[in-house]
Amino acid sequence: MQFGITVSITIILMYLFNGKNRTVRQFWAKMQLKLMGANIISNGQYDSDADMLIFNHQSMMDIVLFEAIASRDLAWVAKQEIASIPWFGHILKAPKMIIVERESKRSLVGLLKDSKDRLDSGRQLCIFPEGTRTDGKELRSFKAGAKVIAEKYSLKVQPIVIVGSIDVFDSKRVIQTSGDINIIYLPTVKADRETPWYEDCESKMRESLKNTLLER
Repeated sequence: MQFGITVSITIILMYLFNGKNRTVRQFWAKMQLKLMGANIISNGQYDSDADMLIFNHQSMMDIVLFEAIASRDLAWVAKQEIASIPWFGHILKAPKMIIVERESKRSLVGLLKDSKDRLDSGRQLCIFPEGTRTDGKELRSFKAGAKVIAEKYSLKVQPIVIVGSIDVFDSKRVIQTSGDINIIYLPTVKADRETPWYEDCESKMRESLKNTLLER
């Protein structure tokens, strides 16, 4: 209940104080981490100079988490289905997140255009290359979207693995429990059509997820 109420307040504040959009989102996200009792355990370091962050995805908590801790203004790539939710879809529209229609070639053109616009505005792109949420126990095969964007604009990409966010907030079943969330920051790589950088990121993220789950 509090999540829904505070999201509504955040949407209103983002429209009222558009110039402080990022500040509003970060304040809300930090408040959520405290209210939900999330204890963050980090391994490695966030690269504020990276152009794009790619994550595994298991919960809405993944977004809350990085809105709270990132030093950059983030531009999340999200599905049209979420943006179309009455009222709550404005959580994407108000901060000009990147909204895409899955399996649409026309949407890919828009994705590239919007990505360039956000990059030119100094924002850091955030993508879940699996394309959907999982149960957090394994990494699904990556979709091509992040690869296309990164290679088109020769971006620096940091792969990041999140473990345990679904245990703190299972956004599908709407169950919340305080606990630890592990963040594993992998080295930033340069997107290059001549190298298998994307496949390497997927492999390293899969291995990191597996190892971290065994250690928890």
